[in-house]
Amino acid sequence: MPQADMRRPPTASRRLVLLVSAALFINYVDRGNLATAAPLIQDQLHLSATQLGTLLSAFYYSYVLAMVPVGWLAERFGAHRILGAGVALWSISTFLTGFAGGFVSLLLLRLLLGLGESAGFPCGSKLVAVAVEPSRIGMANGMMAFGYLVGPALGTVIGGLLMSYVGWRPVFVLFGALSLLWLWPWSRVRIAEPTPRAAAEGSESPTFVQILRERGLWGASLGHFASNYNFYFVLAWLPSYLVKERGFSIQAMAGVAGSAYLINALAGLFSGWASDRWIRSGRSASVIYKATQALNHLASIAAMAGMALLPVHGSVACLFVYEIVVGLSSPGIYAIPQIMAGPTAAARWVGVQNMCGNIAGILAPQITGILIDATGSYMSAFALTGVVNALGLIGWIWILPRVAPLRWDLLGAMREAH
Repeated sequence: MPQADMRRPPTASRRLVLLVSAALFINYVDRGNLATAAPLIQDQLHLSATQLGTLLSAFYYSYVLAMVPVGWLAERFGAHRILGAGVALWSISTFLTGFAGGFVSLLLLRLLLGLGESAGFPCGSKLVAVAVEPSRIGMANGMMAFGYLVGPALGTVIGGLLMSYVGWRPVFVLFGALSLLWLWPWSRVRIAEPTPRAAAEGSESPTFVQILRERGLWGASLGHFASNYNFYFVLAWLPSYLVKERGFSIQAMAGVAGSAYLINALAGLFSGWASDRWIRSGRSASVIYKATQALNHLASIAAMAGMALLPVHGSVACLFVYEIVVGLSSPGIYAIPQIMAGPTAAARWVGVQNMCGNIAGILAPQITGILIDATGSYMSAFALTGVVNALGLIGWIWILPRVAPLRWDLLGAMREAH
């Protein structure tokens, strides 16, 4: 028999979405701190660009490897519980980074941070798919996007300014301690998630093999990878690029980067609201979400070229254009799997998609560091982003089918018949 609707009343679901968004905000503040501190840490600990690239990438090794198991754990033991454990783990890692003595200890703490933060998106997507009605999924994802996009904005501005006065170590200790405070309101949230037994008896509960066979999963994963490659290239290397290549001070870098990230976050919030409004008026969710992804990759090709080639004012303008288009596309990255996979499969789908997407987090910082050491400039790193954007268009437009709920029971029966 079909699974009962588990969605919560609007007020309760809004509170849940706000807290998930806050967790993703903390997630991105804590993961982005190293990039903000990179010029200071590199000079103080005498790190090469390749070593710095390794540290910036290390987070994603554990983050990527843990993503699929975390998706399974979220559906087996409850996304609420797993998300709380993840926040606790990454907050402690951030706190301890303030006491790191060198490359090895920083490397280990970045790996621990990635393990904890792997809980964010699979658990958040599962909870949204369970608690939020389909006509409001766009806004829910817009709020989540605002959280994880404004995180780098405020983290860069506040962290950069604090680091310029007190150094990088006290900032990591402070941010790690503050992150732990989120656990108190989260402990008071109650949500009825589908149990493993209910999911097993539901007519639309797919096996993991069924999920892996879906073309849409791999189209979304390729598109997610391409979008993330650009995003993590900018997130990891923008502070160093502005300081070392464009001559900005730490304070000026924090202001420019923080403003760009803030515009990114506002664009994501607007896109989520507009998507829901257009869909409720009868427009196709598939057309809306695919169009925003295509716009992101096409505009990003031009923006990255402008950032590398234009004088400083034109370069900064292109940075702002890039942040706007990537913000507009952000809600769709997770709304698409939430719509297609549904409440019983969203965590596992997003676990796989986010794993593939965040391989870019391993490659982009590391490859950029290698290219800078090899060529002495950022030009080749910017050029590579254009190639990766072309892959994004292939994934979102040609491989991803129509964005609509999948009937897992019918798909399973069809495959058994064949």
